[in-house]
Formats: sequence, structure tokens, C-alpha cells
Amino acid sequence: MSSYTELAVEVRASGLLDRRRGFYVTRMALTVLAFIGCWTAVIALGDNLVAGLNYQIEHHLFPSMPRPNLIKVRPLVRAHCERHGVQYTETSLVASYGIVIRYLNQVGLGDRDPFTCPLVRMYR
Repeated sequence: MSSYTELAVEVRASGLLDRRRGFYVTRMALTVLAFIGCWTAVIALGDNLVAGLNYQIEHHLFPSMPRPNLIKVRPLVRAHCERHGVQYTETSLVASYGIVIRYLNQVGLGDRDPFTCPLVRMYR
């Protein structure tokens, strides 16, 4: 059995895809939200700041899975990767913006002189 097939079996066995749990899961979520409502807004803001890229691994494994369910499957994917020695890379929001900015500077103006105009070079 391939690693991907094993993961799919684990996700199905976990019951995350069971539609009958909808009411129960919703009630539990509402109960939890009563205690951590402010964190829900912070998490939603974070998800929107990175446009859902924080679930990119899960999205590529399960492209048709609804976005709200990707957070539920993340612990299963992480555990599966760890069990099979596959690197699962995560970083913070601030660090991810730093990585992007460094990369843009590397491929953009960061590695060359912005004034390559012959007229400007003549007066240096």
C-alpha cells in the first residue's frame, strides 16, 4: 500500500469525513467558541493573511477537501509524515514574509546595481 493510500485510509478511519457527525461537531465547536471566541478571529485573520497557503500540503494531498476541513486533517498528515520520515516544514507568519522578501531581493534588485543606465554610469 502506498504512503498516500495509507494516509487516505487513516483520514477516513478517523471519522473526519463522516457527515453524521455534523451536528455533534457543530455543537462542540460552538461550545469551544464560547471560551475562545477571540482566538477564532485571530486564526481566521491569519488564514486570510496567507490566503490559505498554511494548508498547502493538505490541499495538494486532498484537493477536493473543503478548506475548513484541511485544519482537521493536518494532525493526521503531520503524524503520517513523521512516521514515514518525510519532512513536514512549517514556519511562522512573520518568518514566511521574511523568506519571501529575501527571495525577491535575491532575484530582484538585491544582487545588482539598480543604476545600469549608461548615462548614470558615466557620471559615477
